[in-house]
Amino acid sequence: MSVFFTADTHFGDHRTINIQRRPFANVATMDAALIAGWNAVVGADDEVWHLGDVARRPDAVADLLARLNGRKHLLRGNNDPDATLAAAGWESVGDYTEITVEERNLVLCHYPFRSWNGQHRGAINLHGHSHGRLKPMLRQFDVGVDPNGFAPLRLAQLLGG
Repeated sequence: MSVFFTADTHFGDHRTINIQRRPFANVATMDAALIAGWNAVVGADDEVWHLGDVARRPDAVADLLARLNGRKHLLRGNNDPDATLAAAGWESVGDYTEITVEERNLVLCHYPFRSWNGQHRGAINLHGHSHGRLKPMLRQFDVGVDPNGFAPLRLAQLLGG
């Protein structure tokens, strides 16, 4: 079992193609590429932490989750209404969490932090929201699809391994 991280998929949202200059002709093409990219790296027994901004239409989320491999956890983004959190298919939902993966303490939230719990003791902040537009900070990583090839990533990939 591997643990993956992603954010800012914005499935079904045509505005994201234009605003983020995503290389897709339309929403159907974008969604197909996001699903293919996800399922190419995530297996059925893997765990995925989605750090928010899942989809434009909350009523489509349950069907979408059924098409995506892995056990999925959601940390709410600013574009995730209550109905997205209530959709069938999430293992857990929340706004913030701290977990340990591969002996690394991780602080997970949709939003990037200037400082976070354990920052000066090696803890790593994983976030979305910024679509790759923030200046990098030590031990802080944007796991959104835009700067990361439109697919979830393992911690080792983020750390350069």
